[in-house]
Amino acid sequence: MTDAAVKTVPDVKPSYASDEQKWQAVVQRDPAADGVFYYSVRTTGVYCRPSCASRRARRENIRFHASAQAAEQAGFRPCKRCRPDQQGPAARQAALIAAACRTIEKASEMPRLEDLARAAQMSRFHFHRLFRAQTGVTPKAYGDAHRARRVRDALGRSATVTEAIYDAGFNSNGRFYETSPEVLGMTPTAFRAGGRGISIRFAVGECWLGPILVAATNRGVCAILLGDDPDALVRDLQDRFPNAQLVGADAEFEQWIAQVVGFIDHPAYGLDLPLDVRGTAFQQRVWQALREIPPGTTASYAEIARRIGQPRAMRAVAQACASNWLAVAIPCHRVVRTDGALSGYRWGVERKRALLDKEAAQAGGGTRA
Repeated sequence: MTDAAVKTVPDVKPSYASDEQKWQAVVQRDPAADGVFYYSVRTTGVYCRPSCASRRARRENIRFHASAQAAEQAGFRPCKRCRPDQQGPAARQAALIAAACRTIEKASEMPRLEDLARAAQMSRFHFHRLFRAQTGVTPKAYGDAHRARRVRDALGRSATVTEAIYDAGFNSNGRFYETSPEVLGMTPTAFRAGGRGISIRFAVGECWLGPILVAATNRGVCAILLGDDPDALVRDLQDRFPNAQLVGADAEFEQWIAQVVGFIDHPAYGLDLPLDVRGTAFQQRVWQALREIPPGTTASYAEIARRIGQPRAMRAVAQACASNWLAVAIPCHRVVRTDGALSGYRWGVERKRALLDKEAAQAGGGTRA
C-alpha cells in the first residue's frame, strides 16, 4: 500500500489498551476515558474516574481497574469528589435528553422549550444547546421529524389526509404541507396512495459492481440501487411506491443510466445529471457533506458530524447515511468508523470496500488495505 491510497481523516480515539495510555488519560484528566476504566490510589484507598479533579497521585501508587465493581472488590472505596460509583455527568445528560425525546414523541402537540428545559432542570439556553449536541437537531426539528414519521404511518390508516396530519400532532395542515415534499418526497395525498399519480422512470443495467437500478422523477434521479438480483431491485422500488406509475426506460433514459454507470466507474469525472434529493433538513446537511468528500479519501462519522456543526451527532449521521437512496452519487461509502474500519453499507460492505479500492487506485495508483 502506498501513501496515495485512501487517505482517512485523522480521528482515532485512544483505545486505552495499555497501562501507559491509561496513565496519560489520568494525567490529562481525559473525560473520554470515563467509564472505560477506573484507577485506584494505594496510599489513600480510594478509586476514581480518569477525569477526577483531585490531586494526582504518584504513578507507582496507581492501579487500573476495568470497572467500579472490580475496584471495590480489590478493597478500594469510591472517591467522594468524582463519585465513580454513580452515573457520570455525560451519562446523566444523555439520560435527560433521552427523556426529553420520549416526552416529545408522546406529546399530542410539540411541548414548549421552556417546559422541556424545566423538566430537565436546565436553563432554556443550556437545554437547547445540549439537545442539539446530543441529537444533531433542535428540539423543534426533532418534534417535526417525529410527527412526520407519524404522518407517514397514519396516512395508510386514516380515513383522510387531514385526519392523519392532525392525529400526528400538527396544529394545521398548512404547516405540514409546507414541508411535505421534502419529508415525504411528494404530496401527502400521493404518498398515502403509494405514489399514485407519480410517474417514475427507471431502468436496470449492469456495472462493474453488478446489477444497478436507476430511477427518476420529473425533478431528477431519485434512486440509484445496487444489488445482486435485478428483479429484487425493481421490487425494492415497487415496495417504496406501490402505486406509482413505473415507466420503463426510453432511449433518452438509457443515456441517463449510461452516465450513471460511467460515473460509478470513474467517480472523479462527476455526475452531470439533476438529482431529486429529498430528506429532512439534517439529512440534507449530512448528504451535502458527503458529496464534498473527494474520491480516494474517507471521513469518519465523527468528522462529518463536526463538519455540519454537530460534533456529537455521530449516530444521527450514521442513520442519515443508511437512509441514502442514491448510491455513489451521495457517497456514503466514503464514511468509515473512527478507527478507519469499514462499517455497514446499505448495498453490502464488500461493495463498499471495492468502491474504496477502485477510487484509491484511480486517485494515486495504490491499493487500499
